[in-house]
Amino acid sequence: MAVEVLLPKLGLTMQEGTIEEWLVAPGTAVAIGDPILRLSTDKVDVEVEAEGHGLLHPVAVAGSVLAPGTVIGWLLDSGESLPDAVAPVTVAPVVDAAPADRLLSSPNARRVAAEMGIDLSSLSGTGPGGRIVSADVEAAAAALPVHAVEPPPASTPLVRREARAAGVDLATVVGSGPGGRIRRSDVLAAARTGAALPDEQATLRVVPLTGMRGTIAARMHASLTEMAQLTHGFEVDLSAVVTVRAQLKAEAAAGEPVPSINDFVVAAAARALEEHPRLNATIRPDGIHELRDIHIGVAVAVPDGLLVPVVRHAAARSLAEIAAETRRAATDARAGTLGLDRLEGATFVVTSLGTYGVDYFTPVINPGNVAILGVGRLRDGVRWLGDTPHRTSVLTLSLTFDHRAVDGAPAAEYLQSVAALLARPLHLLAG
Repeated sequence: MAVEVLLPKLGLTMQEGTIEEWLVAPGTAVAIGDPILRLSTDKVDVEVEAEGHGLLHPVAVAGSVLAPGTVIGWLLDSGESLPDAVAPVTVAPVVDAAPADRLLSSPNARRVAAEMGIDLSSLSGTGPGGRIVSADVEAAAAALPVHAVEPPPASTPLVRREARAAGVDLATVVGSGPGGRIRRSDVLAAARTGAALPDEQATLRVVPLTGMRGTIAARMHASLTEMAQLTHGFEVDLSAVVTVRAQLKAEAAAGEPVPSINDFVVAAAARALEEHPRLNATIRPDGIHELRDIHIGVAVAVPDGLLVPVVRHAAARSLAEIAAETRRAATDARAGTLGLDRLEGATFVVTSLGTYGVDYFTPVINPGNVAILGVGRLRDGVRWLGDTPHRTSVLTLSLTFDHRAVDGAPAAEYLQSVAALLARPLHLLAG
């Protein structure tokens, strides 16, 4: 009996997904749990597993951008034909010719392996289900003795792609790597020297708007065009937080983690939402839905994009619990081991550029939410007591909100509540 293969809906906010590649050839027998395709969304690239068994017959080609629930293939019994009115796919969608030997690896692990000349087939993965992550690649490279490393090729696939995008002939490039290996820096340097060509607007390289980069671009553009977004900048005195954090650091055992400044802000932002539920909401066709649970997304920069792992029920959690969760999430995000269950469901997002020296910025609301809080750098401030100046520690919070759901005054009152909580940081230590 023919069974539909549907494009899965990976979370409540997913509106579309891109079939990056089919992992098995048409007509291949698959069983429940076998990876059959790689799917890209605005949040993550994932391998989708079969939910049934049979002979796989795709009807959507790689590169298709489709809505969740779209029929993208069929699982058939031996000798069974596609249902009537279903046209078989005319472009061979398979990328891997040997699916049985396919290695489970994160996109970042493949990138790092290509740059370091490491053969993924020689590694054992430590990620979920034996998936190879970038840490496995780096550990393998560090463990190899110098004399055991084979002479690297003249260039890696990544370097060759960079050269093609930049219009650089690798035959004219002198490699600066071991054994004359051509590095990305060599390609970029060669491209820069070509700037004197007649075309003064010569492209250095082309970054395709595909995969995570493409879906982020599309959704952020949609966010700005479909919402009435405004941003408040609000300076907060963090002197009390700095004092409490210094005490925690002094009393911590060797190696014991201490909550970051951002962890204090996440805790305060979550608890302030209890007083201001309009900012913990989503807009649906029938109106503004104030949400019962408070799940804070914490933005983490990763190569070529941004992931937003979620701290669930953040308002009810202690500062130590929030700190442990944000630290674990950041590590897993950069290693490519975050599951979709940890990336979906944020009702409000906190994003920080403080470590980059940014004081104030305009964050863009994550579609499905009505607000996002940006955190700037910690810097020196001054508070006057009479005619006497006193040194303080301050930072700027940037609250972007959807004016369809929230007016300017309630948004400002929310920021005041966050500031009041940060002025009494001891109250944030307990859940």
